[in-house]
Amino acid sequence: MPKIDYALMYVTDDSIRDDNTFFAILEAALKGGVTSVQLREKTCDTATFYKRAVHAKELCVVYNIPLIINDCIDIALAVNADGVHIGQTDMPFNVARRLLGKSSIIGLSVSTLEQAIKDNAQAADYIGISPIFSTDTKTTDLAKPLGISGLRSIRKVYNKPMVCIGGINKNNTAEIISNGADGIAVVSAISKAVESLTATKELKQIVCKTGTH
Repeated sequence: MPKIDYALMYVTDDSIRDDNTFFAILEAALKGGVTSVQLREKTCDTATFYKRAVHAKELCVVYNIPLIINDCIDIALAVNADGVHIGQTDMPFNVARRLLGKSSIIGLSVSTLEQAIKDNAQAADYIGISPIFSTDTKTTDLAKPLGISGLRSIRKVYNKPMVCIGGINKNNTAEIISNGADGIAVVSAISKAVESLTATKELKQIVCKTGTH
């Protein structure tokens, strides 16, 4: 399995349809110090997703950063990504593991304490806890924000890496890390920043200063 530091994951912004802008932000995030990238495409066709995945993989190889594909195992296999991130209603975890093999990273979305306790979460390499806070990035199928108390409750029952996502920015990152998260995953905190490179560096500094990274 590829070695992965969960400190700072950039989840790509699929609202950005211009490829030049999309990849300029991705490279700024890589230069700024993200420790993993999750390529997320919910609105495009498979051909477009594949094209972006190929280029994203090339960039991640240059910076020696793991690439995780959101949901689509076929895309992950096609570009030799380092793993996938799946949701509670996506392909069953055991099937994903069988298709990808033991060497791939598999992350699982968790929105409740009960989901974190289930076997699938316990078998995953990491869980993505969402949403921690309210967010405008994802507007459908969004669970109630867990908040810091929810994060603490899940930390008590889960001993593998936990990455938090949802409404995270430089003002609340330290609180998240200090309450048990192994890392944060962000979209707009990087993609919508005036300077994506600077924003990434600031987030990375906070995570490293607060945690054990």
